[in-house]
Amino acid sequence: MGIAEMWPFDQSPETAAITTRQVIEEGLPVLVVVHYEDDHGWTFTCGTTAESDDGRVVSMREVLVRDPSLRAVADLPPGWCARRESVSGEWMRSVLDDPPELNDRETPE
Repeated sequence: MGIAEMWPFDQSPETAAITTRQVIEEGLPVLVVVHYEDDHGWTFTCGTTAESDDGRVVSMREVLVRDPSLRAVADLPPGWCARRESVSGEWMRSVLDDPPELNDRETPE
């Protein structure tokens, strides 16, 4: 079975997605996933930073290779987000009222 037949997301494996320096360079887990309604784009973030300088662009394939557990949220509808407390935690899904931007999200205290 080829990658196209196994690919779970609505965007192709080579489509750009947003993540953070902490996920890519420090290995922090993805704990927040957003599927934007306006352009069907995706973000996969750790939830620990609100600095726009920490944003990184990666392919959807790279995100899934780094964390195969993200398959569980591949069916997230546009305009929704999913959050979990840890890699082993259950995803909690919700409709986006005001989509978080990388530089607008609150940082944990």
